[in-house]
Amino acid sequence: MKPLDLLSQAVRAKEILTVFAKHGFADLISQVDWPSGFWQRFAPAPAPARTLYERVRLAAEELGPTFVKLGQFLSMRPDVLPQALILELRKLQDHVQPLPFGQMKPVLDEELPAPLSELFSSFDEQPAATASLAQVYFATLRESGEDVAVKVQKPGIRRTIETDLDLAVWLVEKLQDHVAVFQAIDLKNVIAEARRGVLRELDFAHEARNQEYFNTLNPHEELVFAPQVIVACTTPRVLVMERIAGSSVSETKLPSEQLREIAGHGARSLVHQVLVDGFFHADPHAGNVLVTPDGRLCFLDWGLVGHLTRRLRHALADFWVAAVEQDAARIVQIAAELAPVDSRPDLRAMEKEVTLALREELNFAIGHQQIGRALLKLLFIFSQHGIPLSRDYSFMAKAVLSIEEVGRGLDPDFDLRRHAKSVLREVYRERNSPRTMLRRSREILRSVLNSLQDLPAELHRLVRRLEHDNLTINLHHRGLEDHDYAMKVAANRITLGVIVGSLIIGSSLIVTTGIQPHLFGYPALGIIGYLLSAILGLYVVWDIIRHGRHK
Repeated sequence: MKPLDLLSQAVRAKEILTVFAKHGFADLISQVDWPSGFWQRFAPAPAPARTLYERVRLAAEELGPTFVKLGQFLSMRPDVLPQALILELRKLQDHVQPLPFGQMKPVLDEELPAPLSELFSSFDEQPAATASLAQVYFATLRESGEDVAVKVQKPGIRRTIETDLDLAVWLVEKLQDHVAVFQAIDLKNVIAEARRGVLRELDFAHEARNQEYFNTLNPHEELVFAPQVIVACTTPRVLVMERIAGSSVSETKLPSEQLREIAGHGARSLVHQVLVDGFFHADPHAGNVLVTPDGRLCFLDWGLVGHLTRRLRHALADFWVAAVEQDAARIVQIAAELAPVDSRPDLRAMEKEVTLALREELNFAIGHQQIGRALLKLLFIFSQHGIPLSRDYSFMAKAVLSIEEVGRGLDPDFDLRRHAKSVLREVYRERNSPRTMLRRSREILRSVLNSLQDLPAELHRLVRRLEHDNLTINLHHRGLEDHDYAMKVAANRITLGVIVGSLIIGSSLIVTTGIQPHLFGYPALGIIGYLLSAILGLYVVWDIIRHGRHK
């Protein structure tokens, strides 16, 4: 942040520091070299004793929508943050009062292609839902008579969020530069990535495209679906979509047997999204899921999604099977295959940590099975050992954790393993089917043929360079630097020895001739030669003693 920008936002900066101090982080903040009296005089008395991670969550909630969103995005980084902090950040909630419709209407007037009265036959000015970024209203389209939900972004929210995000980045940079505990974590890039995610969520057109894409891929829309988007009325700040009649997971009144089936449908859908489609809802918590009266499951809020390539999907399927089978060695092997080429993880130490994590979270003997939590721990272990996997793996782990919680809300005996089996079989059929094998063979053959096709031209280019004598080969010997230095030192000392010897011999010859002028009764040139040889000889001895005999 530029100094001028910081100066203009000094009041908000003081407020942020004060809130963190209130929640017990005054000692941490004081380690940074702030201007005298910048925040201390405003610091309130410390809050009652709570855990470290609870205080982080409470501070974020008090600071408002930006820090709540930032915390929610950070909760999707189990590769960087410990599991306990991830679970606490998932509890973050918005505490916001709805804005009156008079303040929201200008956004509708600016964004919609026509006045409200022309697009809607009815529009309920009381918000059906309120969040930090937007408010949702129910309306009816005039042309089709369809009931819709209208999601409207709050006025000026982008500017507020951008300012707070800039201050958050500035604060993290200060802490990372001055506080040792933060220097081991690449927190600057983590916050910068979360910043991009929060700003992306402000684009409702992006959310609308995600919803449409899911509905295109979804093979079981009679069981699980997302609301249809009214594209003609959707803009970056207004999202108009099909209105869904339904209730939250905790409030649904359907029979328990039907709820058990619905939980299975949701679990299979998410696992299918992750492992088959490679495109999935990254935050399917209970607030983003509705149960319809006819027993379907509706996923809402598609602002955040994950994407996985074929290679990552197949590796994830292997991870999944190995985790369920408690095969720590196989998990470590798969992670090592996905590691960067230059990484050198301690596989034995990692295997021990993976084994402990699996025993803590997937102890099937006593009925304790938390696949989502196990995945969170595994990603953190991999990152600590220098294997940073795809960010979308972090999204996947959070999505699995959320769908497990939703499933248990619908079915106390929910077991994600049972519902994932059919999807895993589909993945392995895809990987090992004759069509897949044929496709892989074609790809290999095409690559080989392309290389062979380019080979004559490369050989011709090499021959031409040889003909014109402009072929250069660069050789670099590694590990010989010390030997090279030692040889240079030895050569220098031998040269000095030869010079000293020559001076002594030459001076002796001059002394025997008795040539004028004399100094102390001896030829002056001879005396000077002896002095120079003595000085150089003493320098060689001193240099050997100073640097050690090994040099």
